[in-house]
Amino acid sequence: MPVLIVIPARYASSRYPGKPLATLRGADGVSRSLIERSWAAARQVQGADRVVVATDDDRIRTACEGFGAEVVMTSVACANGTERCAEAHAALGGGYEIVVNLQGDAPLTPPWFVEALIAALQADPSVEIATPVLRCDGRALNGLIADRRAGRVGGTTAVFGAGGRGLYFSKEVIPYTGKDYADEAETPVFHHVGVYAYRPAALAAYPSWSVGPLEQLEGLEQLRFLENGRAVACVEVEARSRQFWELNNPEDVPRIEAMMAEMGMK
Repeated sequence: MPVLIVIPARYASSRYPGKPLATLRGADGVSRSLIERSWAAARQVQGADRVVVATDDDRIRTACEGFGAEVVMTSVACANGTERCAEAHAALGGGYEIVVNLQGDAPLTPPWFVEALIAALQADPSVEIATPVLRCDGRALNGLIADRRAGRVGGTTAVFGAGGRGLYFSKEVIPYTGKDYADEAETPVFHHVGVYAYRPAALAAYPSWSVGPLEQLEGLEQLRFLENGRAVACVEVEARSRQFWELNNPEDVPRIEAMMAEMGMK
């Protein structure tokens, strides 16, 4: 099954303008842009046949071409990463049986997260969309709760039913537990990792659907699939001692840099 990884990246952002070009300092002291680190993460995925950056901004295109990435220019009208992936796949002429959306704000995404999604679609032809979920330990959950208490939009959480069928995704911390957890304790909360794998038909249909009330309220693109009756498979992945966090706000930069230093990531 030919696999395409698309990294959607836009310069305009209400919360963090220019985020793809923000720099992160690695454990070796070298600073590289967020988009370069996301591209490097995508290149580590086994089973991917092609990696492209999809953007509508010449500043991002120039930066990406500078470090050797293939770039597909897409419309400014794309409302989110999924729409940008759909446009990029069409611009490339299709032909891929699995399209992965590796969002450009998650440079700590381990390759096995993406490989698990590819394997899920390869193993079950009925799965149209898959996304990874990571069980929070107390440290991660406390970070999510701290963000919400401070009025920041942090990571997204997911709840799912039998067989991993996604029930809901939210920027609030769900499910509610009302408990305190030690840093190393296992919790019932799952952090949604912002990566998606689609079958081309589901991806192509997505832009034709109107934005529903839940997607509009939460600002989460995957809710459009749920609101249109399409199942989203939640694939549980393991951290394997790796820390994970997305770059959502400027305040996340020192947090991610500290994680990179602790893990020895250059």
